[in-house]
Amino acid sequence: MAKLINLHINGTPVTVSEGTLVVDAAKKVGIDIPVFCYHPKMEPVGMCRQCLVEIGRPMIDRASGQPVLNEDGTPKLQFGPKLETSCTTPVAEGMAVLTETAKAQAGQKEIIELLLTSHPLDCPVCDKGGECPLQNLTMEHGVSESRFTFAEKHHGEKHVPLGDLILLDRERCIQCARCIRFQDKIAGEPVLSFYQRGRNTDIVSYSDPGFDSVFSGNTSDICPVGALTTVEFRFGARAWELKQAASICSQCPVGCNVTFNVRREASTGGGYVIKRAMPRQNEQVNEIWMCDKGRFAGYQYTESASRLKLDPAELDSTLRLAAAKLAVAQAETVILAGGRLANEDFFTLKQLAAALGAKTYLYSNMGGGEQTTTYGLSAGSNLGHLGKGDTVLVVAADLYNEAPLWHLRLKAAAERGATVIVAAARATKLDEFSQFVIRYAYGDEVETVKTLADKEKIGDAIKNSKNLVIFYGSDGLGLAGTAALAETCANLFASVAVDGRTATPNNGLVGVWSTPNRQGALEMGFAPCTNLAAEIAGKTVYVVAADPAGDDPALAEALKTAKTVIAQDILETTTTRLAEFTLPAAAYTEREGTYTNAERRVQRFYPAVPAHPGTKPDFALTAALAKGCGLELEGRSPLLVMNKLALSESAFRGISYASLSEMVEQWPIIGRGDLYYGGTSYENKLGLGQVLESKLSSGLAQSQPTIHAGLRMREDELLAVPVTKLYDNGITLTPAKLLQAHIQRFNGLILNPATALKLGLENGAQATVSLNGVTYPAKVLVDASISTGVVLIPRSMGIPLLEPTAVTILAQEA
Repeated sequence: MAKLINLHINGTPVTVSEGTLVVDAAKKVGIDIPVFCYHPKMEPVGMCRQCLVEIGRPMIDRASGQPVLNEDGTPKLQFGPKLETSCTTPVAEGMAVLTETAKAQAGQKEIIELLLTSHPLDCPVCDKGGECPLQNLTMEHGVSESRFTFAEKHHGEKHVPLGDLILLDRERCIQCARCIRFQDKIAGEPVLSFYQRGRNTDIVSYSDPGFDSVFSGNTSDICPVGALTTVEFRFGARAWELKQAASICSQCPVGCNVTFNVRREASTGGGYVIKRAMPRQNEQVNEIWMCDKGRFAGYQYTESASRLKLDPAELDSTLRLAAAKLAVAQAETVILAGGRLANEDFFTLKQLAAALGAKTYLYSNMGGGEQTTTYGLSAGSNLGHLGKGDTVLVVAADLYNEAPLWHLRLKAAAERGATVIVAAARATKLDEFSQFVIRYAYGDEVETVKTLADKEKIGDAIKNSKNLVIFYGSDGLGLAGTAALAETCANLFASVAVDGRTATPNNGLVGVWSTPNRQGALEMGFAPCTNLAAEIAGKTVYVVAADPAGDDPALAEALKTAKTVIAQDILETTTTRLAEFTLPAAAYTEREGTYTNAERRVQRFYPAVPAHPGTKPDFALTAALAKGCGLELEGRSPLLVMNKLALSESAFRGISYASLSEMVEQWPIIGRGDLYYGGTSYENKLGLGQVLESKLSSGLAQSQPTIHAGLRMREDELLAVPVTKLYDNGITLTPAKLLQAHIQRFNGLILNPATALKLGLENGAQATVSLNGVTYPAKVLVDASISTGVVLIPRSMGIPLLEPTAVTILAQEA
């Protein structure tokens, strides 16, 4: 336990841990010291000098080494002749800090005045107006008249694109370096830097393309002035016009807490629209950050022109007709559910299936759910607590592309002393921050994990760790391969899980899913199907939040042979176009519900805007179908559904909307009243979620995974493997207009340069790939980090590669 230090700030007694900075100690007792360059998530640099205070320290007798005492017995204090920066000064025993004396306030006023000499007075047109730290601190600490003339002001460029998502106003920049330090120290991508000197100092991006980082939007949150703004929100609204709605990002399995800012607009006839997505603090999940995919694509698809909708009368008629088909089909029904659904939706589907005697399947090409529900993380787990003595193993997963916030959090864990081991067939960005990197050939994932415990240093790190977390993914794998890998990872975990480790926090197996609530479905018993086409042929098929026809030509053909297809979704898809009955669902931004992230944390989201006319939440649509089959299911309120779910599903026992809304104190303290301290990330007032209880009290007996035979390939064939890129052509991402260039950047066949040369192809050239008798055109992208003889094909990019497959690639004829 850290040593405690006692001091006084403005006469208020304060007790904090040794090493705490004065500015943070003051914050803990509600005393705000103005800052610009300091941010509680980054190391201090003392650049702006705004946090100047008076600091007195006990006088020490040189002979005895004891404090010199006043007549009343209190230590005699000695104040320095100059003001000190509270952001770089750690607390000391007996210290006295004065923040409101005339001397301290004069220093703070002078810094504000100095900053304003080179800052434009354009608050009325600045996007930061209303939530600007400089604006607020000027009102509180600034002088009424400047001693400098307008002619002395520095003028800079006003509209400088650092990248295609972030714009820089050089005239507003105060050179605090928050953006530079965030990219360097937090994101680990030093793509920004200072250029020139003195008053000519500018922020520049040296990457190609500009500002090449998936975390770029966070720099606009922590910028203390209006220098950095997002292209999306620029001149879009004023901060005081916006209302807030708490939600959960639906783009990946992390479950980042977000806030949607909404307002009424004339373009929608006075209706509410979402203007931007902002991070909401949850130190156990995403801290105060979010990735650009969640920021610029997290809600945009819910406003797409391809939204499904019916007028209320037509919807009621469709529900009656579809329910009649289900009532006749009964056990000949197959329910196929996608991982975008909420927990309440899955539970309602499960009840309907039980009443009909129907089969239910989770639409997924990644297996291992039995292991993640058994060996998953338990209550009290927090990746932010991993450090020295702990080990994290990441296998067949590119976290930077698949779950960016986990990449950030594991990087931070490594910096705190945790041992991070990456086992992958190709280079990933996490390699740089890992202690051990293991390369294997595609197809050797299972054998690689089997031998890890036998490797000297790596085996010791795994077996002797205080806590062990294993992330496994689907890089280069399909359903069978990921199931085998998950079983092998579970065996490794069980073999070293001694002393009840399986039931303790920060120990477990985590699946790197592609959707926000696949784990919730798995906890309720949903599982993928190994031969889905055969299962749905000739049956009545109820497809919810999935597009099997658009993903796999074989499934499209199978659906054409189905007796009836009922498709329920938010957007128009290939499957909805093929279906006999289409049911329009409300988006998650328009309703209430819960997701279970891959760490098994159940979190609540709230409606941000009203539902589109002629749509209903998924659970309500399913309940309406059930009613047409003579079954009464809860379709009025997600709260009532959750109450029944918690009673019926053992994994969710003890979960309630009330428990999900409980709060505990978080650090750093983030709030809208002190934007200069933590930035414009939103304070979390509506709950941190709840991790499901562990299903284990001790390790399970080991089993042997099924290993599938390798592919036989001709000399002219390459091994094609599916991989995941952050930006793809999935239905929830395509409507994001700002990300189109990013999507196209990674849309292609990824080859080693030597392989491309052998095929007579250059980077950017057009080629064709033959897969299962069908030819697909694609762009060639070269990457020296992958093996020769292999081609990486990104998922959701138009080529339906589901499993490792032998393919031929040819140059496209002109």
